[in-house]
Amino acid sequence: MAGDGKRTGSVWTRPRPRQREQLTREQIVSAAIELLDAEGVEALSMRKLGTRLGAAATSLYRHVAHKDELMELVVDEIYGELEVRAPAGPERWREAAAETAAGLRAMALRHPWIAPELGQVGLVHVGPNAMRMASGLVAQFEAAGFPDDEKDQAMGVLTSYVLGTATTEAAYLSLIARSGKSEEQWVADLRPGFEEASADHPAVREGSSARQDVTPERIRDEAFDYGLDRVLDGLQARLDTTAQAS
Repeated sequence: MAGDGKRTGSVWTRPRPRQREQLTREQIVSAAIELLDAEGVEALSMRKLGTRLGAAATSLYRHVAHKDELMELVVDEIYGELEVRAPAGPERWREAAAETAAGLRAMALRHPWIAPELGQVGLVHVGPNAMRMASGLVAQFEAAGFPDDEKDQAMGVLTSYVLGTATTEAAYLSLIARSGKSEEQWVADLRPGFEEASADHPAVREGSSARQDVTPERIRDEAFDYGLDRVLDGLQARLDTTAQAS
């Protein structure tokens, strides 16, 4: 029975309901994203989504068999926000990869719930937007000069760094949002406690104190860029080693 939690094949290969239905797949996905952005994954249920749409949950099950299928559609819709630059060749591959990484991070921060979900919607994302993004990334790493048996792994290293960092960052920003404070106020309120706790740890204290005039957002951006540069350094070193061995 639809909606009982059992998988019934891929949502991408099953025919859509006939258009006589008043509720469309696009409406369901759009409303689900709004709900997820506002309240998070824990708040999403077919019943609650149906209420938001002014429809019975059974109407949703004509389009998706269960919540997991809905998440597949939602994740792919979010992937559609990404622009992947055309392959830039060996000389400019870092620039293209960094641009893609920045776009992926921005996507994850716009939708704080998504980064943890990306590893949970099946083993492979097979929606059209996910396929377009993956194809574009593989092409970038292929143009950079990675061998066929390494380009997927190189792509995985980059995306793992971005999503791992963005998961932590999004959780932090969500916590602040629930407090009703700005990020600047949140950090300012924490500082007295930090100063006291770090009194016996001068190296930690000095490092933080030296950045008091820098906005928290800039600190996050710089930390992300630093880590990204080190990831790209490692991948470049691998390219250089491969080139020398050829």
